[in-house]
Amino acid sequence: MNENILYLSYDGLTDPLGQSQILPYLIGLSQKGYNFTIISAEKKENLEQKKQLIESQIEKSNIEWQPIFYHKKPPVLSTLWDLWQMYHKAIYLHRQKKFALVHCRSYLTALIGERFTQKHQVPFLFDMRGFWADERIDGNLWNLQNPLYRKIYNFFKQKEKDFLQNAAYCISLTHNAKNEILSWKGFEQTRIAVIPCCVDTDLFCQTFQKLSNSKKPLTISYLGSIGTWYMLREMLLFYKILLQTYPQARFLFITAEPASMILQEATKLDLPLSQIEIRKAQRNEVPAFIAQSDISVFFIKDSYSKKASSPTKMAEILAMGIPVITNNIGDNAFLFEKYNYGYLLHDLSYESMQKAVEQIPNLLQKSAEKLRAIAKDYFALEKGVAEYERVYEKILRGK
Repeated sequence: MNENILYLSYDGLTDPLGQSQILPYLIGLSQKGYNFTIISAEKKENLEQKKQLIESQIEKSNIEWQPIFYHKKPPVLSTLWDLWQMYHKAIYLHRQKKFALVHCRSYLTALIGERFTQKHQVPFLFDMRGFWADERIDGNLWNLQNPLYRKIYNFFKQKEKDFLQNAAYCISLTHNAKNEILSWKGFEQTRIAVIPCCVDTDLFCQTFQKLSNSKKPLTISYLGSIGTWYMLREMLLFYKILLQTYPQARFLFITAEPASMILQEATKLDLPLSQIEIRKAQRNEVPAFIAQSDISVFFIKDSYSKKASSPTKMAEILAMGIPVITNNIGDNAFLFEKYNYGYLLHDLSYESMQKAVEQIPNLLQKSAEKLRAIAKDYFALEKGVAEYERVYEKILRGK
């Protein structure tokens, strides 16, 4: 083994996503014998605060980290500059290390991976993560009325097809997105593996036990960022309906978002602010906060691009033995039918939310151990690492 692999990410290792959805996989794969060089785009403030933390995590692994600085302004041009830096650093390192594979996280870095294949005959893995260009439209980040963004969107929709055809292998977060791609004319034979957002279940399972509902008011929680995809108003509306049956219920938000944003929306809905708690948590503190809740809730904006959505929070919550109430995006229909680990809303109407509230007594009876077992069965980090290793070996052995 001992092949040198280049890993490219426009998400930073010092971002929360990097610490939960990049490093754990690569550390696991490095223990299998692969040598990694990571080039990631890091926000200056994050790099200053967390560089030593990241370096301490990888110092005993076969991982070398070569960060570049991420630039946000001016739009488009700053991204092109970052990619130019990333590409030339990759070329410089390739002369020294002779990479056997380029692992590209999402679309921007796949531009570099595709070029590596064309110029240097090094295969690339298209770890697509989701329908990125469509996410920019569905999340109102790009306006197609703007000629520049329309041109960029059309460019990346064409490149999406190029990546799928030219990559040695592709990774999808969901079966839903994989089936969508395989339904396209000419893409029926695309090599795609499904690896959901996994979690180190031991980190979440090892010390925290679900608290007895009889000792405190019913507590629902929300974990993560808010906005773009995660629907604050709808979650607070659900809470308002919940209060009709459970008037003392608490809503715990575990988020880095400004408390004022949540409280302003709650005030508009005439919710009891004294029963809403907002806490900011470091990654290692998240399990303790999740453990304070009986049920976790999250609603995601439904759109075409969300066929490919696999929320990391799902795995983390289940690993704590907490049932989930959510809506039907990504692979949720398949997963809820297979595992039945909470309640799935097929729309966000008042009637659907009321039915979910009616199911809460049943959800509170769910075994925490069985929910943790589901997390281990489908979302365990070891399973994700094993699947990446299988794909790596297929590429490297030319199978």
